[in-house]
Amino acid sequence: MSVERTALITGASAGLGAEFARQLAGQGMHLVLVARREGRLVSLAQELSAAHAIEATVIVADLSEASAPAALLAELRQRNLTIDVLINNAGSAGPDLLLDRDWAEHRAYVELMMTSAAALAHLLVPGMVERGFGRVLNVASMAGRLMRANDMTYGPAKAYLIALSEALASSVKGTGVNVMALCPGFTRTEFHSEPQMHALRDAIPEWLWYDAEVVVAEGLRALARGRVVYSSGWLYRLVDPLTQSVFSRFLLRSLRRG
Repeated sequence: MSVERTALITGASAGLGAEFARQLAGQGMHLVLVARREGRLVSLAQELSAAHAIEATVIVADLSEASAPAALLAELRQRNLTIDVLINNAGSAGPDLLLDRDWAEHRAYVELMMTSAAALAHLLVPGMVERGFGRVLNVASMAGRLMRANDMTYGPAKAYLIALSEALASSVKGTGVNVMALCPGFTRTEFHSEPQMHALRDAIPEWLWYDAEVVVAEGLRALARGRVVYSSGWLYRLVDPLTQSVFSRFLLRSLRRG
């Protein structure tokens, strides 16, 4: 007799989040889809429920708000939903730390990219440990493995998710809970369609891009196998050790803000 599992996916309305939902539903997993855009969530939930005979629950939440994780937990309890798999995927490109002068925007960005992931782990992982099974996948980025002079928000936020994943994985080792940071490189999603990303997207050679389906499939396999930090795409797995070398870090530090 198979055990029914439920996955909670943040940022589920588009991009990697929607692809995680599709692939997990294809595995027969029930879903809790979380994002700000209710219409998209409802449409995706209806699509996946019909296609895979699973239950897909929609919860609208803005994780840039400090109160959102606790409100989300209260909603889960009210609906009697137990989370076995947590996909922390919500995120955005972010403001420029020095040029964008509204600090409230930066504070909200920290809540969205870092604090919400830590809060959801704080709220949900103890239950996973108690039940003896759980999976946590934090969607980081190769940007979190590199220091770049013009990146003072997105890359550092992703670096935090990598460090958080490593510490969590070590802390729950042997309990039946796997924790992993997934580090995609350039991935074809709506994220790179945002206006502030157009110049970057147009400057990157086609051979550096991977499809979302590949990134998610590789990530889920690596999570099941107990990997802790995983770079999706053979090219990025080849390059990743080089990004961590002393020489590479010295070279990157020598490049000034353009």
